[in-house]
Amino acid sequence: MNEFLKSMTVASSGMAAQSARLRISAENIANSDTPGYRRKVIPFQQVVDQKTGAQTVRTGRLFLDQSELERIYDPAHPLADEDGYFDGTNVNMLIEIADSREAQRSYEANLKMFDQSRKMASSILELLRR
Repeated sequence: MNEFLKSMTVASSGMAAQSARLRISAENIANSDTPGYRRKVIPFQQVVDQKTGAQTVRTGRLFLDQSELERIYDPAHPLADEDGYFDGTNVNMLIEIADSREAQRSYEANLKMFDQSRKMASSILELLRR
C-alpha cells in the first residue's frame, strides 16, 4: 500500500504544480495588453516528501521575465514619451497558449495517474476483504 500512497503523492504534487503554472499563464494572457507588464515565470523544483520518501515536484519562487519590453509607437497614448513611444509588454501569446495547453495536459495526466492508483488500491482492499 505504501507504493500506492507514493504514486498518489507524486501525482497530487504534479497537479498542484501544473495548476499554479496554468494560473500564471492565465495571468500573463490577461495582462498581455497592459503597458509595462512583464511576463511571470514559475520554475519547478524536485523535492523528496519526508513522509513517504517519494520524489515530488513543487513550484519555485515566481520571477519576472527580464527580456526587452516591446516599444510601441502611439503619440496619442497617455504613457507615450516625447517621441511618441511607450513600453508595451513582453508577453508572447503563442508561448502562453502553448504553455497553458502543456500545463493542462500534464495536469490531466497526473489526474489519471492519481485516479488509477486510487482504483488499484481500492481493488487490492476489495481482494483482501474476501
